[in-house]
Amino acid sequence: MAAALWMTGSIASFTAMAIAGRAVASVHDTFEIMTWRSLIGFCVVLGVALARGRMGDVRTDRLPSHLLRNVVHFSGQNLWFYALAVIPLAQVFALEFTSPLWVILLAAVFLGERITGAKVIAGVLGFVGILLVAHPDFAVIDPGVIAALLSAVCFATTSVLTKALTRNESIVSILFWLTLMQLGLGLIAAGWDGDLAWPTSATLPWLALIGLCGLCAHFCLTSALSLAPAGIVAPMDFARLPVIAVIGWVWYGETVALGVGLGAGLIVAGILINLRASNRAVLQQAKHHKDVTRRQ
Repeated sequence: MAAALWMTGSIASFTAMAIAGRAVASVHDTFEIMTWRSLIGFCVVLGVALARGRMGDVRTDRLPSHLLRNVVHFSGQNLWFYALAVIPLAQVFALEFTSPLWVILLAAVFLGERITGAKVIAGVLGFVGILLVAHPDFAVIDPGVIAALLSAVCFATTSVLTKALTRNESIVSILFWLTLMQLGLGLIAAGWDGDLAWPTSATLPWLALIGLCGLCAHFCLTSALSLAPAGIVAPMDFARLPVIAVIGWVWYGETVALGVGLGAGLIVAGILINLRASNRAVLQQAKHHKDVTRRQ
């Protein structure tokens, strides 16, 4: 499935961005990270659009929708970068991955997507698997945990708003307004205290990686959402969890629970159940359409 291939690119990009975000957290606050990330992303989007003659795709008739989406995403991304610096990577991703559960609910409310039994099973299995893999300690609530949970709600809302935009807005236009608006928001927030830390020789490569991976992640995610329902695309993102758990263990010495294998199996099982049900529904719909056409 094409959507699954796009989500593979999204998973790789978000994982690299998490590593880079932690690398610069001691020098740059979250607003500064978002500012430099958005500046790099905007330059790339503008350059590619100009080179390919696609600036005509950038529309202004849906600016309020773009602004709402980007304010929500900007908030979620800042909360995410903050959480990366203060709690284990696997725990951040585990809490973030409550997002698909919110997506399924929000997509049903705002996009009219049905909550099927397969989606419920996928959400439950995925969430249980995440808890087994990351074994987060919910007994002690700290700011990092709260930030990660709130970022999940913001990301879920962003996914639904993105899906709505893809119905009649090009990916070029979505990425253009994403990077430009978030650059403006970042400059306002980062410069509020009059102290904006400029990139250093040590942080510049990491900031460049954040900018490029952030752009790539959103291109892949937006492409996937344009090809499949939000409730189908979101559970695929669960595959990020086993990857980041291993990275946290190898690179940062973060403990990985013995339930990683079982948790990963539940996550994959949930995704496969959801995808299989979706494919079956598509095939049945196509068969029904063929039968109706034949009778006519």
